[in-house]
Amino acid sequence: MKKLIIASTSTLHGGSYLEYLEPVLQRHFEGCTSLIFIPYARPGGISHDDYTARAAAYFAKLGIAVKGIHQFEDPAAALTDAEAVFTGGGNTFLLVSQLYKTGVITALSEAIDRGVPYLGSSAGSNICGITMQTTNDMPIVYPPSFKTLGAISFNLNPHYLDPQPGSTHMGETRETRIREFHEFNTVPVLGLREGSWLEVNGTSVALRGDLQARLFRHGMEPVEVAPGTDLSGLK
Repeated sequence: MKKLIIASTSTLHGGSYLEYLEPVLQRHFEGCTSLIFIPYARPGGISHDDYTARAAAYFAKLGIAVKGIHQFEDPAAALTDAEAVFTGGGNTFLLVSQLYKTGVITALSEAIDRGVPYLGSSAGSNICGITMQTTNDMPIVYPPSFKTLGAISFNLNPHYLDPQPGSTHMGETRETRIREFHEFNTVPVLGLREGSWLEVNGTSVALRGDLQARLFRHGMEPVEVAPGTDLSGLK
């Protein structure tokens, strides 16, 4: 039975790393004593070791020992016996490139299907969708495929921002970019605002947090989705 927390972000403004999710994570990882961290997205160019240390410092408070997947001789095989997995945020292009290069993409999908508790934030959430094509990130490397885990039946746009009235910004809004995506693709896209997450239990996919999410579907006007909504039937 799938068991995922798919968060828009790891850190809210004014808060510390994963602080806002702590009660959720305590329940989500109950009974786990170890966790494999996937640091491939490397936000700001941070090293794999330093990024893993950041995650380890947080999870030590929950009594969970963390090891970076890059520290294993065979990263894909390491997921066979994983108790839990966390993929951190950063650059989705870099993350997906490394997942394919190491063979972890398939092993991670299999672990999720087995019911290994999974946490993703930002880029680590992007990869839970059908493809990574609705990321906000720059294409700093070229992954072999845009196809990702398909752990949920739609795509995500983490850190979703609403257009600001009176803004002098002349570039595309998030809504404009997602509409452009739907000129060529039919996959639904859920815009996750900061502080929101999806909780997946088996076939149930529920929006959590205090904020609505914005749902975009091909050929339809976007709509607001209330917290608690079950999105398992979205295709």
